[in-house]
Amino acid sequence: MSTLANRPKLALLVIDFQNGVVADVFERDKVAATIKDLVDRARATGTPVIWVQDVDGGRDEGSEAWEIIPELNPLPTEPRVQKRYGDAFEATDLEERLAAARVGKLFVAGAQTDACIRSTLHGAVTRGYDTILVADAHTTEDLTEWGNPSPAAVIAHTNLYWQYHSAPDREVGTLNAADVTF
Repeated sequence: MSTLANRPKLALLVIDFQNGVVADVFERDKVAATIKDLVDRARATGTPVIWVQDVDGGRDEGSEAWEIIPELNPLPTEPRVQKRYGDAFEATDLEERLAAARVGKLFVAGAQTDACIRSTLHGAVTRGYDTILVADAHTTEDLTEWGNPSPAAVIAHTNLYWQYHSAPDREVGTLNAADVTF
């Protein structure tokens, strides 16, 4: 259904689940376990798992803050995309990697809901991808002291608006991890 020609495959995109990003996020361990289950299921079906890593804000490549959390255990053969902007497509090789793998549909999980998750969702759908947010596999930190809603409210709002987002000839929406089929 994507608008991308000859791109029938799926991929799981795990965004910024790094030591220096998720140390203090809402329900970190629960979300990490959900993502781990998605990763295991994707691997079992041969679905590509692509790891996106933020290399800004003290998360220099190779540093402990840059590393994906150990519970998720990325394989050395799985692609890693290094980014400096919220949208994982912006100034990276993500599109080239997806094109080479003939991927037209993305399942998106990771952090931070109100920043890199939202940016990448919009970046993917505007580039023609079917884009599914895994509703129980993303999280964010508590920024209420700066006027933000609670993390639970940010996550719920993002799930609500992405559930009803649409674009011509693309599948867009949300699924809980248990309902994702690779």
